[in-house]
Amino acid sequence: MDEIPELGPALDPDILARRRTLPYKPDGVVLTGDTVQLRPYAPTDGDELHAISNGEPIMRLGRSASTYDAEELIWRFMPAGPFATSSHLAQYHDYLASLEDSLVFTVVDIASGELVGSTSYLANEPLHLKIEIGNVWYTAAIQGSGINAEATMLLVDHAFGLGYQRVEWKCHAANHRSRRAAEKVGFKFEGIQDAHYIHKRRRRDTAWYRLLASEQARLPQNPSR
Repeated sequence: MDEIPELGPALDPDILARRRTLPYKPDGVVLTGDTVQLRPYAPTDGDELHAISNGEPIMRLGRSASTYDAEELIWRFMPAGPFATSSHLAQYHDYLASLEDSLVFTVVDIASGELVGSTSYLANEPLHLKIEIGNVWYTAAIQGSGINAEATMLLVDHAFGLGYQRVEWKCHAANHRSRRAAEKVGFKFEGIQDAHYIHKRRRRDTAWYRLLASEQARLPQNPSR
């Protein structure tokens, strides 16, 4: 292929071929790290996911949280929540799981088998070899423990292994914890898109971050630490 610099670098035919083989809805897969395992969400997870995110005292991974503000610590920047009942939480996660371009994961503590949160692949675009990580939340007991970094890198490594060239992370511009989490694992900040969404009846300005397959070698080796 003739090189035309202003059009950007030409992609290898093997990379381009992935556009024809990657499914629009990401395939269900189990990803296992040192501490956590990511498995496709099941409706039966609803009761436990609600119990670890409703503001009641909770212990996970040897860490505890006393009574806490679930709206502030978990749900403020999420599209929905807090949830009054486990059925309401399950309905929300069932809806996310039903989206044609998304795959919802339940995050499980390997040692105990207990659930610690949820994360997702979103906005899958195989034609352009890009996918987003989002709808990320964890129980208050393990926030700041490094579990999110481990889970995120499992998703990043899997996406690049499948042939994706870009992994995106988008969050409310005011969600500074999410922005720090993205930066911790090496995502590059691209800017703010004003009035990107309407979020809980308010205007949401969105911070955009991304990782490219060509940058994978420079990523932190132990971002959870």
